Amino acid sequence: MANNPNVKENLKPFKKGEDERRWMEGRPKKFTTLMKEEGYKLSEVNDSIQAIMAMDEKTIKDVLKNEEATMLEKTVARAIIKSYEKGSLYSMDTLLSRVFGKPKETVDATVEAKVVNVTLNLD
Repeated sequence: MANNPNVKENLKPFKKGEDERRWMEGRPKKFTTLMKEEGYKLSEVNDSIQAIMAMDEKTIKDVLKNEEATMLEKTVARAIIKSYEKGSLYSMDTLLSRVFGKPKETVDATVEAKVVNVTLNLD
């Protein structure tokens, strides 16, 4: 494409200011970064997730009904309940890896080596 003679003709003109081709707000912030802006520390987020994951089903549903619960607590509780009702472990896996980190993964690899004999004549 770099060798295309019409490359400059194919370019769209740049529009200063609003432009639908540019994401003016930048990359969306990660969940924990947003929580830090609200005053949560990373350890507090992890502690909240751990505490909710240790609750039984009735207590988690009470968290959802509680008007005093934070959005973090409600979000985690809702994810756990939905995951439980669907019979899926995806949310649980995500939350556990968020709190405790992912376990080490090992890979078994088999490598075959071939021996090549090379004879050089330097005459």
